[in-house]
Amino acid sequence: MLKKLLIANRGEIAVRIIRAAQDLGIATVAVHSAADTESLHVQLADEAVDIGPPAAKKSYLNIDALLKAARDTGCDSVHPGYGFLAENAAFSDAVTAAGLVFVGPSGEAIRLMGDKVSARSAAAAAHVPVVPGSTGRVEGIEAAREVLIDTGFPVMIKAAAGGGGRGIRIANSLAEFEQAFPQAEAEALAAFGDGGLYMEKVIGKARHIEVQVLADGKDAIHCYERECSLQRRRQKVWEEAPSRALPDRVRQELCASAVALAKAVGYSGAGTVEYLYDDEADRFYFIEMNTRIQVEHPVTEAITGIDLVAEMLRIAGGEKLRLRQGDVLVRGHAIEVRLNAEDPARDFAPFPGQVGELRIPGGPGVRFDSMLYQGYQVPPFYDSLLAKLIVHAETREAAITRLARALRELKIGGLKTTKPLFLALAADPSVQAGEVHTRWLEGWLTENAAALAD
Repeated sequence: MLKKLLIANRGEIAVRIIRAAQDLGIATVAVHSAADTESLHVQLADEAVDIGPPAAKKSYLNIDALLKAARDTGCDSVHPGYGFLAENAAFSDAVTAAGLVFVGPSGEAIRLMGDKVSARSAAAAAHVPVVPGSTGRVEGIEAAREVLIDTGFPVMIKAAAGGGGRGIRIANSLAEFEQAFPQAEAEALAAFGDGGLYMEKVIGKARHIEVQVLADGKDAIHCYERECSLQRRRQKVWEEAPSRALPDRVRQELCASAVALAKAVGYSGAGTVEYLYDDEADRFYFIEMNTRIQVEHPVTEAITGIDLVAEMLRIAGGEKLRLRQGDVLVRGHAIEVRLNAEDPARDFAPFPGQVGELRIPGGPGVRFDSMLYQGYQVPPFYDSLLAKLIVHAETREAAITRLARALRELKIGGLKTTKPLFLALAADPSVQAGEVHTRWLEGWLTENAAALAD
């Protein structure tokens, strides 16, 4: 088992990892920028190290500073959380080269699955269905026009090194395509340092389904699926498990394909294989693999009873998978909503500030993952995620009712948050019926802007 863990992250995920590690008897070291000196993860860890100025590139993205903090405090391992360096192959390699354990997959696996083109190739080799599109990177606009013969319109132009919904353009006609392709190339180069592109056919009212996997480098299991179809600007806002849209046959095939892919690439740790599911055609397609713990992992924990972060730590410490597939059982339904410091009535403008009155919801089946406390000053330098509200109940209908109750109970004074969005969604008939897709929320927001004032 690991002895001392450095958490190379901040916010609610750092708090989450610290708690899991301490439950396993692992000492914890928090890192923080100058802007995060008073953060909750700093207060909860056994030790804390200042790694630099507020700007992420000078602190949370500074590999040398992170490794120095680990060495100076005698850590034997590093957990990257999500975001920042979590899917950075060079960071995984550097941690390993420093004689430390990286809590996650190898740099080789991150490199393979982090590049969307090589990930598609790996999926196809493992007989996992992929969205029709280019077989590799598209070398120039002339080659891209040839791909259009197979994909038709609308077509999605995507950054090969992209992630998190960024680096994507959709073209509905040849004129739009001619304009979007060079723009996408420039955007990819600026955002990821890699201008490589590939193309995929746009699947019409698709659902976003993802499968949670756990693997130890040789063996792998799945922990069933989550649905993340409610998205704004391709960013997830509401996640739930299991998906009510999947027939049992499709669920079995989809989950089995995720396990096959994890085994094929020698994956180790917790990972998520993401798919689009076409309701009308009753077909699913691989889109990417996230080589880290995800924001929405608590809904899987709620329905399975498995502590995914603890399992990551056990695997990184050298244990083989403790669970067999037959051990993973689903109970009830869970929903997570992301509470951001944003004003939904003003096009989700960021709203950093000081937390006033704080009332955290409770009761059966309610979980609140956050880094908040009364008086905490939310800094303006990082992602706007404040907290995640997770509810679990026997049925989806009961979970939505419990979510609405917990949201009404919640109070975060001094800030504008996305709470009004989720109260409105919980009351919407289409959401209650589960009749949504990945582009549904954008249309709903256009029609319901007035409902979002707090």
